[in-house]
Amino acid sequence: MKKLFLISTLLLFGFTNAQSIKYGVTGSVHNGSIAGIHGVSKSQFGGSIGAFADFSLVTNDIYDSAWLYFTPQVEMYTISEKGDWDEDKSGYQKYNNIYLAVPLYIKYFIKNHGYKGDLYIMAGPKLEFLVSDKQEEGDAVSKATAAGRDPKYFGLDQKIDSFGYGVSVKVGAKVDEKIEVFIRFDRGLSKVYPDYRDATYNRFLAVGLSYYLGETD
Repeated sequence: MKKLFLISTLLLFGFTNAQSIKYGVTGSVHNGSIAGIHGVSKSQFGGSIGAFADFSLVTNDIYDSAWLYFTPQVEMYTISEKGDWDEDKSGYQKYNNIYLAVPLYIKYFIKNHGYKGDLYIMAGPKLEFLVSDKQEEGDAVSKATAAGRDPKYFGLDQKIDSFGYGVSVKVGAKVDEKIEVFIRFDRGLSKVYPDYRDATYNRFLAVGLSYYLGETD
């Protein structure tokens, strides 16, 4: 309930203070991993798709002249990686997680000679909710046990947390009135595997595109 209250409060703040609202869809391709676990882990490619809204936080007297926005986003994305607990370079363990996430950005367009430019920076917190997780560890657990090693020490057979949080940053450019392109970096601040001895967090670097569908008066 506290999480839902936080999201609702921030969204309400955006609605009540916005001069205008632009909305659209966004998607990206990223290379990501779960840091701090699974032995010699290898990052994997994944993707995201979602919807967003730009709530202008400054006066917008001229069409599309606002340079500061509150931009909440709702999206689905994947985080995957391969692990090698005994570093034998064979029989990799595979981990594939799908999240529903809510990044809450402040979006700032860099000014050019006092006017709104085409380049922007976005940053803000992100909440993520686990939709599904798939672990393919094969016989790694039994092999580690047979060798007298604790499987959990190597990050095997771990329980994943259903909720996480972190930060997200974007740097982008406006291509035209409908399209923006961006580079994005996300880093988790909460533990993905709460029972593991070390900090474990999601991270990815992405390139993507946003397409505006419309705008309110």
